[in-house]
Amino acid sequence: MNKILHLLDQTYVLDLFNKEILPQYPEFSGIKQIKTSFIKKHIWTSTYHVVIEYQTAFIDAEKKLKTLPIYCTAHSDEPRLNSFEALTFLWQNGFNRGNLTIPRPLFYSPYFNAFFYQGISGENLYQYIRRKDLEIVEAVVVKAAAWFAKLHNLSATAAKAKNFNPLNSLIETIVPGMARALAKVKSLEPRYFAACRRAYETINQAEKNFLASTAKRWLIHGDAHPENIIIINQNKIGVIDFTDICLADFARDLGAFLQQLEFMTLRKIDDQPRVEKIKQLFLNSYLKNAKITLADNLKNRINNYYNWTALRTAIFFLLKDGSEPERAHGLLIKISQNLKLNVTI
Repeated sequence: MNKILHLLDQTYVLDLFNKEILPQYPEFSGIKQIKTSFIKKHIWTSTYHVVIEYQTAFIDAEKKLKTLPIYCTAHSDEPRLNSFEALTFLWQNGFNRGNLTIPRPLFYSPYFNAFFYQGISGENLYQYIRRKDLEIVEAVVVKAAAWFAKLHNLSATAAKAKNFNPLNSLIETIVPGMARALAKVKSLEPRYFAACRRAYETINQAEKNFLASTAKRWLIHGDAHPENIIIINQNKIGVIDFTDICLADFARDLGAFLQQLEFMTLRKIDDQPRVEKIKQLFLNSYLKNAKITLADNLKNRINNYYNWTALRTAIFFLLKDGSEPERAHGLLIKISQNLKLNVTI
């Protein structure tokens, strides 16, 4: 039996939560019940990749029930210890206070390669984009910018901490690796290979040039996009998914978020000027909160990571099951124009 199935057994999970989680909530005297559901379910003979939600009903001092969303993310081949350690580091450095928050780390299980945490309740930013609720989108991107500035300003503290994901610190080494992806593009979609290769080489060299010019590194989220921004209420947001957090160039979070914000919003709203306004709101808010100006060096780095994120998106469309080369085509044309590449697509 695949051992991950233990985490679907109510008796097993209740015993586990009573041992590992209940002591972290002194305001509760016990756990009444747990309702289990899958967010992600990939279970094979002995391997797995799952995200499980446990709606956990705790008993308070007045014998009333309070339900909290407890999550488990587990991968048989990829330990989630780095996510747990990163979230714990942020929690200890003030990200659990105020209106810019994160999930609460609870415990890590080496047996399951699993990380347990209390989730954040709310809808993600992309859901508001899909509904074309642009006033809320504009308000939230301002708060999201403040969140990223808060994270990047931890750099002095982060320098004393471990790099939670060293492979993610360089676009050259991000798993599964661009060399592997390009080989697949060459095999499956050879028409687009030259454009993808030239774009990657140009973007990668630009990053290397900047990182060689400075010893500074910043703590970055590493997967900045609207689906990872959770709106808790009118004044409060949270950010989720810390698998890719690492020490790198902070411009990567900015370029990635701007590209994904534009890409996702233009799919739902045929209004380029309005989308540009939303992007500018995000960038201006970030600069204000970070207390920096948009010098040419920073602008070029943001644009570089914008193109990098677009390239990753294009390659995803080329290589995914049921490939969609028509969706990659426009992205690759734009990337080639941005980078002034002399390639035929």
